[in-house]
Amino acid sequence: MNKNIYILDDDTKLNLLLKEYLTNFQYSISTFTHPQELFVKLKSHQPHLLLLDVMLPEIDGFEVLRKIKKEYDFPVIMLTARGDLADKVAGLETGADDYISKPFEPREIAARIGAVLRRNGKKDEDKIMVNTVEIDLKSRQAKVKNKLIDLTTMEFDLLEIFAKNSGRVITRDEITENIKGDEFEPFNRSIDILVSRLRQKLGDNSQKSKIIKTVWGKGYIFIEK
Repeated sequence: MNKNIYILDDDTKLNLLLKEYLTNFQYSISTFTHPQELFVKLKSHQPHLLLLDVMLPEIDGFEVLRKIKKEYDFPVIMLTARGDLADKVAGLETGADDYISKPFEPREIAARIGAVLRRNGKKDEDKIMVNTVEIDLKSRQAKVKNKLIDLTTMEFDLLEIFAKNSGRVITRDEITENIKGDEFEPFNRSIDILVSRLRQKLGDNSQKSKIIKTVWGKGYIFIEK
């Protein structure tokens, strides 16, 4: 699966240049010219990494970074036309993972992105982000649109199965084989009830499902987007 890279910079020409160049490295690129556009997007989808310009309309990149770090934990590389050491220190102290001064070569950006993603790779292994759901396998916690939800052990196990197999149909037999519970029997409705409880906690609707879709006669499918 391609890594999602977001770029927030009010220079539309630079955004286009970076998008065209970074696409060659199998990244999926989304660009934004205003902080509010980014904040709206983050409510439903988070990137694997953000390129963030310091000089932005209305609020600067440092304030954007502070807001992001309060709610999210994806890595951020700061971009700036100012080579001031104080700016670099401020960005890193606020939580930036790297800092690049303009002008720069696109290949430098690609190299820095690769390095930061590799450093964060181990952390990423413990997390799954699909649709609007973020799952932390280490802490066994789940969030929907960045809000923590309270799941039982079996509900979390079911969510993990769905998320690890997103985009394909999961049969009831597969669920039975992977979830250990005394109440599970091959022909009762316990699985359907468990799925229904999980749907409710995810804020999903079985009639107009946006996360877990029932495939009649086969099982369920966890919708990727």
